[in-house]
Amino acid sequence: MNAGEPLTKLGPEAEMADTRIKGDLLVITGPSGVGKGTLVERIIERVDHLKQSVSVTTRPMRPGEKEGQSYFFRTRAEFEAMVKNGEFMEWAEFAGHLYGTPRAWVYEQLNEGEDVILEIEVQGAKQVHSLYPPAVLIFISPPSFEELEERLRLRGTESEEKIQQRLAKAREELLERNIFQYEVVNDVLDSAVTKLVHIVYAERYRLNTA
Repeated sequence: MNAGEPLTKLGPEAEMADTRIKGDLLVITGPSGVGKGTLVERIIERVDHLKQSVSVTTRPMRPGEKEGQSYFFRTRAEFEAMVKNGEFMEWAEFAGHLYGTPRAWVYEQLNEGEDVILEIEVQGAKQVHSLYPPAVLIFISPPSFEELEERLRLRGTESEEKIQQRLAKAREELLERNIFQYEVVNDVLDSAVTKLVHIVYAERYRLNTA
């Protein structure tokens, strides 16, 4: 797919695909600084037929990034048209750029038997679950709030004001972790990865009792 080329839009057949979907949609969320990105990278290395969702963004392509692998790069006008057409499972604006999860791409992967991981914020996770109730919701928690604050500070990339904003948001997000099916504490990285791998396989073997 080339930059600027439209993503396939979901048609009636795709919308009906919920009843025959083969893969699982796993939504991983948690406070900023909890280590979601590292966990997702490690899980994908250890589990076959598991892909991370490719988001659509309006930010410019950076050196080394590839269309359709890093992101689907679109102009703001193209992105807003996709919003109007209902082509996102969730979307948000961050640092002046728009980011969204393309419904068609996710459904395509699921129908091909691939499991898909979305690494998104709590609000986005709730949007996805509202649109797609079978989604598996996994909350990544820090060992403690103090540890989370230390991790944010060790980044050394943000101002004190920005860190305080992230911490305030983290407090709110931690209060919502009870809406998720699973909670994994990211204290020891290898242990947290193993727990997530077990969740992936447990969901694959779950019987549909509906």
